[in-house]
Amino acid sequence: MPHTPEPDDDPPYEPAEPTPGAFAEKALLGALLLDPARLADVSGLDPDAFSNATHGALFAAMYAVPAPGTRESRAGLDWLNAVLAQARREAPGLSASYLHTLISACPRVEHASAYAAMVRAEAARRSIRRHADRLAQAADDTTVPDRHRHTLDAADALARHLDDLAGHFPSHPGSLPRTPPPPPSSEADPDVAVEEERLLLASALARPEAVQTMRWLVPEDFVDPVHGGLWRCLTGLVHRGQPADPVTVLWEAQQRGILAAGITPAEVVALLSEGAGAPDHWGEQVLGRVLLARARQTAARIGAYTDDPATTLYQVLTGSRRALADLTTVRTRWQHATRPQRTEPAATAEPAVATRAGPRTRPTTTPPVPFRSPAARPATAGRAP
Repeated sequence: MPHTPEPDDDPPYEPAEPTPGAFAEKALLGALLLDPARLADVSGLDPDAFSNATHGALFAAMYAVPAPGTRESRAGLDWLNAVLAQARREAPGLSASYLHTLISACPRVEHASAYAAMVRAEAARRSIRRHADRLAQAADDTTVPDRHRHTLDAADALARHLDDLAGHFPSHPGSLPRTPPPPPSSEADPDVAVEEERLLLASALARPEAVQTMRWLVPEDFVDPVHGGLWRCLTGLVHRGQPADPVTVLWEAQQRGILAAGITPAEVVALLSEGAGAPDHWGEQVLGRVLLARARQTAARIGAYTDDPATTLYQVLTGSRRALADLTTVRTRWQHATRPQRTEPAATAEPAVATRAGPRTRPTTTPPVPFRSPAARPATAGRAP
C-alpha cells in the first residue's frame, strides 16, 4: 500500500497505555483488513462498540465498501484504499500507516471471532458505566420537578439495559464481584436532615395515631443514630398500644440504652415537645433523602465494578443486579409512603333480602321441573278450592 504523507503518523486516537480491550480492537480490525470475509463472523457488532470513534469509523467503512469476491484479491490495495477513503469521511486523521499498524497487531486472523467477543464485552462494560453515571446524575439533579421520579426512571433504564445484556451474554457459573464497595457518600446538607428528623419525632408524638400507617420508615433511615433510636422507642410504644408521650418515650430510651449515646434526659424531653406539621410529611422527607442517597451509592457501587479490570462481565452483571435490588427495597417503601390515600366510596343502600334460618342447602343438580299452567295441573284431594 503506498504511504500517504500525513502531518502526524502518531495520531491522538492511539492511547499512551493501551488496555487489553484496545489490543483486542486492534487485533480485530487487523484481521478484518487482512481477510474481509471474516466480517460475516462478527455480524451484530456495532461501530459504537469500539472505544474510540476512529476505530468505529474504520469498522463501519469495511461494511460500506463491498468486499472483494475472490480470496486472491481480499488483501488487495484497491479494497484497502477504498476503505481508507470511506473511513476518512468520519475520521479525517486516519492514515494509511495506521492501517499497517492494525494489520501487524493481529496475531491470528482466524481468531477474529474471539477478538470480536472481547470488544463486545468491553463495550457492554462501558455501557453499564454510562447508565450508572446517569443514575448518579439523576439523583443530584435539582432542576427537575420530581427528582425522586427522575431517579427511579434512571434506575429502570439501568435495569432494562442489564436485562438486555444478560440476553446477549449468557450466564455461567462464577463468583460475585470481589471489588470492595465504595464508602457511602456523606449527606449533602446534614443540618437540614437532622432538623427534619427532629420535627418528625415531635410531630409523631403529638399525633401517635399517624405512626400506625408509617411502617415504611425504619430507624436505619435516620441520619442521626439517636433519632433512629428514639423512633424505635416511639413506634414500639404505639404498636404495643401503650401510652406515648415525652416521658414514656424517655423511659423507653433509657431501657434501650439510647441515653448512653450522649443525649441527656432533658434534651430528649425538649426534642419531643416541639412538634409542627404532619408526621407523614416529615417522614416522606426523611425517606426521600434515603432513596436519593441509596441511588448514589448504587451508582458508585456499579461504577466500581466496571472500573475493576479483574471483574468479569458476568460478575459486573450479577453485582449490578444485586446493587439495584438494594435500591428496590427502599423504592418499595417509598411507593408505600407516597401512595395516594384511597377513599372508599359510600356504600349504596340495598333492599334487605329475607332469609330463612336453618342449615344451608347444597344446590341440586337435578333438572328443573317444567312449568305447567294451573289448568293443566291435576286436582289434589282434600285441598280447598
